[in-house]
This record gives sequence, C-alpha cells and structure tokens, in this order.
Amino acid sequence: MRTIAPGLAAHLAAGTTTLAWCWKLTRRDGTVLGFTEHDRDLTFGGVTYEAAAGFTASAMESTSGLMPGNLDVAGALTSAHLDEGDLAAGLYDDAEFEIWRVNWRDLGQRLLMRKGNLGEVSRSGAAFTAELRGLAHRLNQPVGRLYQYGCDADFCDARCGLSASAWTVAATAASVTADREILAAGLAAFPGGYFTRGKLTFTSGANEGAVMEVKAHGAGGRIELWRAAARPVAPGDTLELLAGCDKQFATCRDRFANALNFRGFPHMPGNDFVLASAGG
Repeated sequence: MRTIAPGLAAHLAAGTTTLAWCWKLTRRDGTVLGFTEHDRDLTFGGVTYEAAAGFTASAMESTSGLMPGNLDVAGALTSAHLDEGDLAAGLYDDAEFEIWRVNWRDLGQRLLMRKGNLGEVSRSGAAFTAELRGLAHRLNQPVGRLYQYGCDADFCDARCGLSASAWTVAATAASVTADREILAAGLAAFPGGYFTRGKLTFTSGANEGAVMEVKAHGAGGRIELWRAAARPVAPGDTLELLAGCDKQFATCRDRFANALNFRGFPHMPGNDFVLASAGG
C-alpha cells in the first residue's frame, strides 16, 4: 500500500490539481534520462526531466497476484537525448524505469507510481513503443542450469574458464556487401566456420563498442551477422572477432582442450536408451 505525504494528499483532495507525469530511465551503461509531459523542464532528485519529449503512456494495470502489470509508453525521437541508433544498438534493453506523479508547482509533492524494467521495444521510423514491465516480471524468468547435451555456459565466461583474449582476433572491415555482411581483412589464416556463432565487437567507427553475434563465417573473411548493425559500417572500421563455439562436447575437447569445464551432459541417455529392450 502506498503512503501519500500529507502535502500531496491535501493537494489531491483540493479538487483542482497541478499534476504531471515524469519518466526516469537508467540505462545499463549508467546513463540517466528524464522526461515529462509538462510544458517546461522539471528537476528533482538530481535529475532534470525534459519537457515535450513526445512521451505518452497507456493506462496502468496492476493485479493483486505476482503477474507483471501491463503498461506501454510510446514516443517520438524528438528529444536530443533519444537516438534511433542507441535504440537499435540495444542500449535501452532492460533499462530501469521510474514513473512519478508530480505536483509541478511544488516538486516536493510527488509519488512514485511504478518501477521496473523496459521490455520489448519496437520502432517504426522516428516513433517507438516500449513495454514497461513491473518488478514482478523477474519472477517469471527461468533460473538454474539446463539438463541437456550441449553446454549452457557462454564461451569464455567464468564457467567456461577460457580467456577471451586467447581466442580473439583483430580485423578490419574491407567492404560491406549487404546490411548484415562484412568482408573482413586479416582472417585469411582461419578456416571458414571458425567464427560462426562467435561475437564481433566494433572497436572504431560509428558502431564503436557495439557487440554483434556472428551467424556465419565463410572463406575469405566473409562475416554474416544475425542482424544489421545499428549504424552504417564503413570500410576501415576495426573489429575484434571472438571464436565461435557450437556447445558440443567434441568441440570443447578437441578444438579448445577444455573438456573439464564442459557444462553440458554429453552422456545423458536419449530416447533410444529408454525404448531399448534387453537382447535375447
């Protein structure tokens, strides 16, 4: 149950109010952005909430159980702090949000209405719609290990145990043949498929710092990404490519000599074992 401060309660009881909605976003990289529907900027809690940023919100729905509430926020890229490339690059994925109801005449009178994380973000031209998920959505996330043949660790993470620097190669974009295909120079020594399912990190250019998943690696240094980069890739952009891993025990043992850290169950019985019968 929310506790409303006496000053705000008195303002609400007066009948005529001067209230505005404010949205605070905290990205995973630590960047904090504030937006308000009011016609001038509002500042409280060390954050300036930008006016006329083009945000509109749907009606908030809350339930008494543990199901996350439903709320969408729509907007246009009218703020100088909102960039289509940042949205496409995933900088707002799982960003924390706070929604405040504020008396713009007395900013000390405010109430936190909702807190959670951004969910699915869809874009269409200069407009976007973001799903706001309440804190209860964390309870719907599966946790724990998977009982399966393949490894469930990320290649070169703490559970894998390998050092990423030992399996990372520097390269340069020689040409871009399509929005998801890059011909990289510096990979001649590696056979086709070596970087399939690996990761590509841009170390310069418009996409500097962005990490992309590699769909396929062909002979001659041809790299195909699962999705297009958020911003155009130009010849001369430098890259770092992390080797790919197909999560199979044989690959872990033979290519990476890391069988002791394999996080799958390669000897688990399959359907043939369950259906087998004793021989006569």
